[in-house]
Amino acid sequence: MTGTWVGRPERRREDQPLITGHGAYLDDLPAAGCAFVAFVRSPLPHCRIRGVDPARALAVPGVQAVVTAADLPQSLRHLPLSTIPLPPDFVLAPVPMPVLAWEEARFQGEPVAAVLADSRAVAEDACDLVGLDLEALPAVGGIRAALSGGPAVHSTVPDNVLFRWKRSGGAVDDAFSAAEVVVSASFAIPRLQAAPMEPRGCLAVASEDATRLTLWCSSQDPHRPRVQLAQLLGWEQERVQVVVPDVGGAFGSKGGLAPEHLVAVFLALRSGRPVKWVETRSENFLAAYQGRGMDADAQLCLGGDGSFRGLRLQLLADAGAYHLGHTSVVSLTATSLATGAYRIPAAEVSVVGVATNKVPTGPYRGAGRPEAAYFIERLVDLAAARLHLDPVEIRRRNLVAASDFPYRTVLGTEYDSGDYPGLLDRALELSSWGAAIQLRDRERSQGRLRGVGLALAVESSGNSAWETAAAVLGEGGRIVLLPGSSDHGQGHATTFAQIAADAMGVEPSRIEVRSGDSREVPLGVGTFGSRSVTVGGSAVLLALEELRRRCLIWAAHLLDVPEERLEWKGGRVVPSTGGEGVGLEELEAAARGHTSDDLPELRGDGRFTLPGLAFGSSACVATVQLDPETGWVEVDRLVAVDDAGIVVNPLLAEGQVIGSTVQGLAAALFEEVLHDPEGQALTESFLSYAVPTLPDIRTEIVTEFRPTRSPLSPLGTKGVAESGCIAIPAAVANAVADALSPIGAGLVDPPFTPEKVWRHLGGASDE
Repeated sequence: MTGTWVGRPERRREDQPLITGHGAYLDDLPAAGCAFVAFVRSPLPHCRIRGVDPARALAVPGVQAVVTAADLPQSLRHLPLSTIPLPPDFVLAPVPMPVLAWEEARFQGEPVAAVLADSRAVAEDACDLVGLDLEALPAVGGIRAALSGGPAVHSTVPDNVLFRWKRSGGAVDDAFSAAEVVVSASFAIPRLQAAPMEPRGCLAVASEDATRLTLWCSSQDPHRPRVQLAQLLGWEQERVQVVVPDVGGAFGSKGGLAPEHLVAVFLALRSGRPVKWVETRSENFLAAYQGRGMDADAQLCLGGDGSFRGLRLQLLADAGAYHLGHTSVVSLTATSLATGAYRIPAAEVSVVGVATNKVPTGPYRGAGRPEAAYFIERLVDLAAARLHLDPVEIRRRNLVAASDFPYRTVLGTEYDSGDYPGLLDRALELSSWGAAIQLRDRERSQGRLRGVGLALAVESSGNSAWETAAAVLGEGGRIVLLPGSSDHGQGHATTFAQIAADAMGVEPSRIEVRSGDSREVPLGVGTFGSRSVTVGGSAVLLALEELRRRCLIWAAHLLDVPEERLEWKGGRVVPSTGGEGVGLEELEAAARGHTSDDLPELRGDGRFTLPGLAFGSSACVATVQLDPETGWVEVDRLVAVDDAGIVVNPLLAEGQVIGSTVQGLAAALFEEVLHDPEGQALTESFLSYAVPTLPDIRTEIVTEFRPTRSPLSPLGTKGVAESGCIAIPAAVANAVADALSPIGAGLVDPPFTPEKVWRHLGGASDE
């Protein structure tokens, strides 16, 4: 679908209230008579809970209650073990996360008890007075240590394997036996902190008779928390309302219920008072689930001409202490994209989810796709070096061709559309690849460390393939959209209004978009995995088409003209033979209060199901220079060319690409969650976790879209919001490896911090 408004770079209509301080975030919500809950958290990575003494805390004026796991009903003691469909041969150990630690705490920061008080300050201070009798237990913080005889995180899982899965396609053993070259490598991608501007929080309000509940929460959507909450309470969903106010960032870290939400709900139902929880930044670092954290042992076999023959990839995923409902989705996504943008006729991938004494992991922007891109793109560069082939040429010989689409990989993943060679060519052109290589060689001859790196990536979008929307003709002829996709920074009010403006033939200013309230939109999925426009926007379009159909019925009635002789023109329904026709305002006025069954309500409902995942793609080029005295890596220039299908709003799409590119740069250069070998957290605040600020990003970023239409949706769109996070770390890694290649400094995994690079350059020997 393209038209007057789709494809135009419209400015975001959501920004004005947010940048002028008129937004309403979770902690801005008033609640008369509100109580506040704070949490007593384990200071140890692994310990036996021998006792909890609330006496001193309960003696503090204003403290209403101290609760432990023993106070919770059985149904509220654990989060759901899995909330996503898993492959039939997926082996999962039954270790769901407790809402409050029971008998043992298994990571530092795990909630052990909760304090309810009249003020937030009193609740937080009283937490320090709750007596904990803890017995330290052996703990393990490293993935490989946990697998090689390290202490068991759970006595019921002595090998520390929380989940396991394997898939293969093609004659893998034959490919490796006949191969002329085999390239092997081990990689490590560290954990990352989502670090949203607004930490997590919720406000739970129960009805007077405790039979209904409203939960406001800083979340990525209201629907998943509502479904989970009703399930755990044993209630019909109609008794639960979830509302998502303005959200200060999520990046995947606010999907579904958190344990703290359930405690707030329990206390609200028990006390009869509204209960609010607002997470502190230090709590967010310790207790909010983290992303990435994956090692890989990889092998790529090739013919002497550089043709890819086979791939073996074993992923070791740091699951943390428990399996959240979406922990394993990251690994499954990574394996599904293991072959990247290349034709590889045989592949075997396996996943081992490893228990460690750390906070669990879950989706973080990219969620498996950055890991897949990193592993295959690093392998491709290593293969090029082994065969003395240009890294561009080895890619050209193995890329899936534009004529191959739809393309089914040997692992069973079906790519809907794309032009990977075209993306590569354009990225090389925009980056002046030849000139960049000449500059690199010239500076190398003068003793400088300069590198150029390339990476291609495939981005799946449309997870949880269905979504809903409604379109209502409101007073004055305004159109109210009620999408199941909930906005938390993506620009839905702008993009969905553009879709509606074209569908209804009106200005976007006549479109109102409301989301985030399960009472208004009771059925939906939500916003994650770059699915909003592709799935949610298509549901909006179907709802609008139904609204148009109903408007035609009404217009035929008012004009006494058969429907087949009516047409849309400039937001009006007019006879094809000419005449004034009838506008949306007149249609709404005529239908208002109408009770006859012979004419429909002027409301359209749409539900769209994506028949398969839509796959965006990108090609990126990075140029870097290294300072041998300090180890500082300067990324001079980044070029990103993306195929996001039909782009509804190029301005917003470019903003998503730039934002994710900076986040990808942060992962490549700065960010890393660290623990000691026993799981003790070493990055507990922004003092030790290096989120870059504007002066740290001095990179020239060049972006461009080169779309191929997806055949899977009426809009022809694909995801793009995570592309920079996916491709940039691999491109920067290849550039850094290229810069280090003249001195044979060996493999380096991200982040490429000054200390790490300096040590690889031999700096440690000078101490």
